[in-house]
Amino acid sequence: MIVTPPQPWWHAATIYQIYPRSFADSDGDGIGDLRGIADRLDHLVALGVDALWISPIFPSPMADFGYDVADYTGIDPRFGTLADFDALLAKAHGLGLRVLLDFVPNHSSDQHRWFVESRSSRDNPKRDWYIWRDPAPGGGPPNNWISDFGGPAWTFDPATGQYYSRAFLPQQPDLNWRNPDLRAAMLDAMRFWFERGVDGFRIDVLWHMVKHVDFPDNPPNPDFREGMGEMHRVLQLHSTDQPEVHAIAADMRELADRYDAVLVGEIYLPVPRLMTYYGSVDAPEVHLPFNFQLIEAGWNAAELADRITDYEAALPTGGWPNWVLGNHDRPRIATRVGAAQARVAAVLLLTLRGTPTLYQGDELGLPDAQVPADKVQDPRELREPGLGLGRDPVRTPLPWTGEGGFTSGAPWLPIDPAHLPLNVAAQADDPHSMLTLYRRLLALRRATPALATGAIHDVRAEGDVLTYVRNDGTDRYRIVLNLGHQPAAIAFEPGTVLLSTHDTATAATLRPDEALILKVD
Repeated sequence: MIVTPPQPWWHAATIYQIYPRSFADSDGDGIGDLRGIADRLDHLVALGVDALWISPIFPSPMADFGYDVADYTGIDPRFGTLADFDALLAKAHGLGLRVLLDFVPNHSSDQHRWFVESRSSRDNPKRDWYIWRDPAPGGGPPNNWISDFGGPAWTFDPATGQYYSRAFLPQQPDLNWRNPDLRAAMLDAMRFWFERGVDGFRIDVLWHMVKHVDFPDNPPNPDFREGMGEMHRVLQLHSTDQPEVHAIAADMRELADRYDAVLVGEIYLPVPRLMTYYGSVDAPEVHLPFNFQLIEAGWNAAELADRITDYEAALPTGGWPNWVLGNHDRPRIATRVGAAQARVAAVLLLTLRGTPTLYQGDELGLPDAQVPADKVQDPRELREPGLGLGRDPVRTPLPWTGEGGFTSGAPWLPIDPAHLPLNVAAQADDPHSMLTLYRRLLALRRATPALATGAIHDVRAEGDVLTYVRNDGTDRYRIVLNLGHQPAAIAFEPGTVLLSTHDTATAATLRPDEALILKVD
């Protein structure tokens, strides 16, 4: 008798990303916190998600709002205490929710005790825990690498006469993963949280973690044009995606598997290179290399069909797919495609094969917020203003009520007045709201094995209509998405409409901006 092993828990799961500064504030200081998250877990339960991923909550000077970590095994006082975290974790687990943390392994804060020691002298034992290089022969930075936030990817330290590498802000020095002691210390930090009961990590900028051993110049980008952001002046050939990163990812995976935990890797690379981060049968790497196809695609049926088909075809044996519409760095789906198509996008995300991730506020249909110039907080926008690269518009506080409901004080970023009518309380009781649609979709996905973990096939585009079939060998479902703003006739096998983005539906004609889920007879 052949026994089929159970599927990993994260195959059928839906992950919800929480940006903690902006989710819920329990103490009135204007910054979201762990107790605020714990107080609002009922929203996630009612929504129907299975896991929450919390953006960084470790001690930090907040130069990049938590992505500059000063202690990998603590909690920043702005968010609470380790006891608060333990209480949140226990409550989440009691409600059947898994908890993922955001691990930032490419760089630390310049105020981390390791870096304070490293920069203290050239012969300090922790000097090699970071990346130090002499100036170029004629003076200046060691090479032409450019920070993702603009300017050289190097900062000069006058006291020791060398530059340190930093892919982002000067306050975020790059860690040297070629040093075995640093490597062991970072894995120990991951183990600390696994032992505490954390169910996994999202790994920040995984593909950045190792640099070319000889630090050659990056080649110029022949497609660069003004307005793209200075980082795009060169191709990051030698400063990212180095072969040695895969052994590190394999070490992380080996550790995670001991705890039945999941690793999600942030990797902005073309699909063929993205797939290498699944690893191999003998050396598996991250379980879910983040797939940003839906964020980057043009919103039309033909391109989406091609991207879905190509991504599925590229998956290695045993590789499980994943999909995401937005995150804390990229414009919101409602802004990219409009409010009506954002409903269609919700159906797409939650009916494709693989693990979906939702970003807080997308379940409300929030567009990008308008942030007054004098309220901008994002260091990327402050360093390269006017290019539209700022991330504040997707990081403003979640509106819980018509008055805001996020904090009793002044929020760290203002709530856009246009967001207030889209608040959670109002949408929860509205059968036609975006929140109700997400709840219906997630309930259907949970109750329908074919939609959660079944196969996908017959992906095709016909004019503005994208369609595909999901099945589990017993039941078949056809997903039909009108990506246009005009009615579209459809002719498919007979079926029963289980869900429409409109109030009523037939299986013969798609209305503008309508998506259907049909159970095929």
